[in-house]
Amino acid sequence: MRDFFLTHEDRAFRAEVRTFMSRELAPKVNLIERDQDFSAQLALVRVLGQAGYLKLMFPDLYRGALPKPGLTHAVIVSEEAAYLNYAFETTIATALSCAYPIHRFARESLRERYLLPILEGRSLGSVCMTEPSVGSDSAGMETRIRFDEEAGEWVVSGVKRYISNASKANVYIVWGVTDPDLPPQKGLTAVLIPAHAKGLTFPRLYDFVGRRGSIVGEVAMDEVRVPGENLLGEVNGGFNIMLSAFNFERVILGGSGLGVARAAFDIACQHAQSRVSFGQKLGQKQLIWDMIAQMSWKIDAAELLTHRAAKMYDSGIGGKDLMREASQAKLVATETAVFCADRTVQILGGDGVTRQYGKAEQLYRDARTLPIVGGTSEMCKYLIASREMPSLRLNL
Repeated sequence: MRDFFLTHEDRAFRAEVRTFMSRELAPKVNLIERDQDFSAQLALVRVLGQAGYLKLMFPDLYRGALPKPGLTHAVIVSEEAAYLNYAFETTIATALSCAYPIHRFARESLRERYLLPILEGRSLGSVCMTEPSVGSDSAGMETRIRFDEEAGEWVVSGVKRYISNASKANVYIVWGVTDPDLPPQKGLTAVLIPAHAKGLTFPRLYDFVGRRGSIVGEVAMDEVRVPGENLLGEVNGGFNIMLSAFNFERVILGGSGLGVARAAFDIACQHAQSRVSFGQKLGQKQLIWDMIAQMSWKIDAAELLTHRAAKMYDSGIGGKDLMREASQAKLVATETAVFCADRTVQILGGDGVTRQYGKAEQLYRDARTLPIVGGTSEMCKYLIASREMPSLRLNL
């Protein structure tokens, strides 16, 4: 039985979300993938917010039927959305990745101004970490944040890239260096920048191989000024905010990977049981059933790791105590998505690489992004190993 870590209540919630996504998202997947119609996504975000599904991570704000909503349920929403369209799932996951630090680290005035509109589906959020010269190595950030004492404002300058929801978000969380004299990662600070801020621009948008319909681009800040209250957490405390945000994002990405993997797997199983080749169903051939079996156990492993990490978070475990498990979930689920998408294309043959014969080729393109975003597979392996060998300082 799959869903081993899920309760009866969790499974009932999955059935509810699946019905919702089939009704609301499924009819619009062609608008998102083929036409790259972002307005279709915005309409879906609004419906998702109205249904209360964007508040699952915030029990103090959630008003639905679940007695104990949490990351487990947010992962289920992520998985069911990604099963139908990973581009749309990226849009809502990015918004939640922005909402999470606002809820946890922002002042009450900011929560009222920026958090509720995101959770109600009326606006989008974005997180800005990656830079032209900096990916996983956050210690090398070149973005600078300084405080103008006289004006009582934070002043931000720098460029971020590969930012989801760039130019479409209503608010951006930006990390930068406030004290370059401190040891690496000790001088990082996070601030909120509204989309209308003077000096905030979006130099270009990227054309990705997959996730068509999602918006990813650059965010540039030229002496952008925001009020002092727009600080998240404490000055020079940005790295801890980043760590908690990464744990959240990586578990959510576990759900994303599961959704893509399951979608590919279902296509492969259906084809293997219906296609006749050399007088037999394709699935009767050893090389094919070997692929199906490998996809099956990999999906189960990814699901167990992802739901374990989500349940750990919901039980109150976080920070460095969740880093290993969150990284394992992200690593295994996203690599499984790539494996399943690749094997599905192979099983389908020519149909697998042709748009006219289903979505296997789309899943193949979409899946390849997953082991890169939110911390590469290599970075996840580093984080896992660093927890397993705490007496050693591993060399990146």
